Amino acid sequence: MVIAVVGIGLDGAEGLTASARKIVEQATVLAGSDRHLDYFSDHPAAKIALSNFKTGIDRIARLADANHSIVILASGDPLFFGLGRLLLANFPAAEIQFYPHFSSVQLAFSRLKIPWQDVHLCSAHGRSTDELVKLLKQGQAKIAVLTDSLNHPAAIARLLLALDLPVSYSFNICENLGDSTEQISHFPPEQVPQLSNLDRDNFAALNVLVLLRQEQTNHLELNNLPLIGIPDSSFLSFSDRPSLITKKEIRLAILGELSLQSNQTVWDIGAGTGSVSIEMARLCPSSQILAIEKTSMGSTLITQNCQRFEVNNITNIYGKAPEALINLPHPDRIFIGGSGGNLVDILNVCEQKLVDQGVIVMSFATIEHSYQALGWLTSNSWQYRLLQLQIARSTPVQHLTRFTPLNPVTIITATRNNSQ
Repeated sequence: MVIAVVGIGLDGAEGLTASARKIVEQATVLAGSDRHLDYFSDHPAAKIALSNFKTGIDRIARLADANHSIVILASGDPLFFGLGRLLLANFPAAEIQFYPHFSSVQLAFSRLKIPWQDVHLCSAHGRSTDELVKLLKQGQAKIAVLTDSLNHPAAIARLLLALDLPVSYSFNICENLGDSTEQISHFPPEQVPQLSNLDRDNFAALNVLVLLRQEQTNHLELNNLPLIGIPDSSFLSFSDRPSLITKKEIRLAILGELSLQSNQTVWDIGAGTGSVSIEMARLCPSSQILAIEKTSMGSTLITQNCQRFEVNNITNIYGKAPEALINLPHPDRIFIGGSGGNLVDILNVCEQKLVDQGVIVMSFATIEHSYQALGWLTSNSWQYRLLQLQIARSTPVQHLTRFTPLNPVTIITATRNNSQ
């Protein structure tokens, strides 16, 4: 006995192929949701509603032994986040034959007229948004999200805003695909805050959300930015790793540990996107900030962010430390955010170049690099203190709120031992 699992859309029986329609017509037992069974209200077969899946499956199993022709109706492609997985867990694969319809994601991209072979699929239907958060932090270009009444488009908009990522997405809400009430709504990045104020009653129960990454070209309203603690989302970042940026809370601690003053020379070694340099430059416009970065993409982003924030006291130095440090002016302050595996050699140069009463601040995400720095400081008789930051940000989870931790960071602040 083979159970036929037939995919069906919101257009009901009319949307079935001739072969699929024939299979349904020959059924002596027809199972599915109440909505699916309503498409065949005049069908003479015995009907099994799958509102209670376990009870329905037990009935199907008993009827299968009685040599019935059983057809199970399922939405779209039953093996795409659908009923197929549960059926395969309850019946041998050899006893099931699948006849898929268009999947909701396939229909969504067809309506949007966008190729979708490179889309990242994510289901938030009855599931957590952890996988979606991961995809957003990676800055994936196309994300298709299956939603539900709790993780609806407005809730996902609130989640994106809470993450404060340096990446923007347009929201494309595809509702009731294939039905006469089908509707496509588009919200560009600047309208996402407006979308976040809506609730689930503003959306059809059946919808697919397509997130499309947009280039961040919006002009910054510099007068509206805080003097210190710039939002992460204000910076331009790496296209393939938009979350690879020193987070605002960490930057604030670093700035405090540096004890910055006016008219200083400051090195920012391993400057990345330039977020720490930008904060220092805006806070101390009379100081000269030297941003040293070994990657061409990072160096380009530093230039772009300097233009974006209209700062002119940052010198962008494309080069690898410690070689790039040799001919630089003596610094009053040094921040080491990245060492490229050359921490000891970098510290040796910093010791030679740092002015008296100067300060070195280092941040580390790994224990090994922290120990390496401490070993050098101890062997060279430097004074130091450690600050470990374990910070969590509030993140909406459906209609509730939880804390999502940032990666722990160890900050080491070092000065020469003046007793020597």
